[in-house]
Amino acid sequence: MTTIIIEDEKPAARLLQRKLEKINIQVQVMLHSVEEALNWFSENEHPDLIFLDIQLSDGLSFEIFEKTNIKSAVIFTTAYDEYALRAFKLNSIDYLLKPIDEDDLEVAVSKFKERFQFLKTTLKEPVQLDFEQIRKMLSNPFEKTFKKRFTVKIGQHLKVISADEIECFFSENKGTYLHTFDNRNYLLDSTLEVLEQELDTAEFYRISRKFIISLKAIKEIVVHSNSRLKIILPTYREDEVIVSREKVSDFKNWIG
Repeated sequence: MTTIIIEDEKPAARLLQRKLEKINIQVQVMLHSVEEALNWFSENEHPDLIFLDIQLSDGLSFEIFEKTNIKSAVIFTTAYDEYALRAFKLNSIDYLLKPIDEDDLEVAVSKFKERFQFLKTTLKEPVQLDFEQIRKMLSNPFEKTFKKRFTVKIGQHLKVISADEIECFFSENKGTYLHTFDNRNYLLDSTLEVLEQELDTAEFYRISRKFIISLKAIKEIVVHSNSRLKIILPTYREDEVIVSREKVSDFKNWIG
């Protein structure tokens, strides 16, 4: 059985390789980007099994399947939450939630062996998986509710702020703040990483390590240095709001 790993982080790929070796699965190749994977698939026979990370360094791994006809079985390795994972079940895809548990890994491999024991002789057509459906469910999984209100402390009082009132979220001096359209900052007991999972992705987007911005708060978009974009917001002026270079393409897709 030929097996490859396509994983964004090299340490994570090596860790998965060691876990697979414990159950007598040898990994032939480890790849780390969409471009690297496409080049490899164009020059090599497709493996029986791929362990596939969702987010790679240069984009979503779905792009690999959009640009080449993959004839391999796939087990996703993902850090997405329980709601998004239901998309995999609907498409009959195995998945492993990071950090990967060794027992879960062994069960997933056993399922693969049972399901694809005649893979080389029976699977002659490319794998037909509805990646567009998975993509949509990952970005807006069904039954998931988004955070609409935030409670902030002002002295001895609590104030409730609606998501509609928020221009952006930003981090500063190890704190996380929301900035409202009436030009006020409020300290939150949260992080941008947590907020990124809680907010409606149709309305809010994380443009960099420092900022999450509201779509309706975008006043102007200006071409900036090093292929980046500068966002002008209605009232926030404490720092430049810059779309990081690696986010520019996704940001343009987000704003439509």
